[in-house]
Amino acid sequence: MRSTNGWEDFELIDASRGERLERWGRRILIRPDPQVIWKTPRGKQWETADAVYRRSEKGGGKWESKNFPEEGWVIGYSDIKLMVRPTGFKHTGVFPEQAVNWDLMREVIVYAKRPVKILNLFAYTGGATLACAAAGASVCHVDASKGMVSWARENASLSGLADKPIRWIVDDCRKFAERELRRGAAYDGIVMDPPSYGRGPAGEVWKLEDEIYPLVELCAGLLGENPLFFLLNSYTTGLAPSVSGYILGAVIQKNRGGTVESGEIGLPVTQSGMVLPCGSTAIWKPR
Repeated sequence: MRSTNGWEDFELIDASRGERLERWGRRILIRPDPQVIWKTPRGKQWETADAVYRRSEKGGGKWESKNFPEEGWVIGYSDIKLMVRPTGFKHTGVFPEQAVNWDLMREVIVYAKRPVKILNLFAYTGGATLACAAAGASVCHVDASKGMVSWARENASLSGLADKPIRWIVDDCRKFAERELRRGAAYDGIVMDPPSYGRGPAGEVWKLEDEIYPLVELCAGLLGENPLFFLLNSYTTGLAPSVSGYILGAVIQKNRGGTVESGEIGLPVTQSGMVLPCGSTAIWKPR
C-alpha cells in the first residue's frame, strides 16, 4: 500500500469503531469511516475533539462542534495551501491520502525538463492541480461543480499560484473531453478522480461502473505524442485496484506499451503504526 509521511498539518491519530480521529492543523475532528470495523480501545484524545460528524437516519448528517469556524481554516502540504471547510457530507475539501499521488506527479513533471500540459478531470478542490502547477506544468482543471472550482481557485490564491497557467473549467467531464478531442487538444498527463455516483451541471447522471471504461477510452485520445502518465483514482467500495489497472492496460498499455501499476493508497495511523486503506490508484507510464 502506498502512503505518504509528508504531512505536518494533517495526522490520522487513531481509527476505531467506525470512525477516524484526525488532526487538521490545530483542530481535531471525528469522522465516520465504514471500513473501520475493528473495535480497538480509544484514548482520551477522542474525548477532546473540536467537532464530531453525526450521521442522520434520514441520510447525510451534521457536525456537532465545540470549536469549529464555519468559514474554514488553512493547512499546508509542501509548498501548497488548502482551505479546510467541513461539509454536510462529512468531507473537509481535502483528501490527504492523495498527497502520495501529488508527490508522484510533481516528480515526473520536474524530471521531464520540458513544458508539460496536464488535464485534471473531476478535479474537486484542486490538490492535484496545485501540485502539478507548483512543479511547473500548465493545468486544465475540470469539475462539474461551480462551488468546487471556486474553492480550488481559492486554494490556488492561498498557495501563491493564482497567476500560474491554470484553466478553470466548470463542465461535465465527458462533454469537455469530447470537445477537446474535436479541437485536437493533447496533454502530457491526465489525472482522473471520478466519483462513484454523481450528476453533471445539467443533470447528467454519472455511475462509475457504467461510465469509467468509455471515458478512459475517450481520454486516451487526448494523450500527446510523448505522454508522461495517466493516473486513475477510485473510491468505489468493492472495486479492486486491479480493475482500474486492467482498464488502463486494455486501453492505453495495449496501444502505447509502457507499464501499469495499481494498488491501494492509505494513511498511516499514529496510534497503531498501521496504514488505513483510503481508496486505490492505477497509473500508466511509458517505459
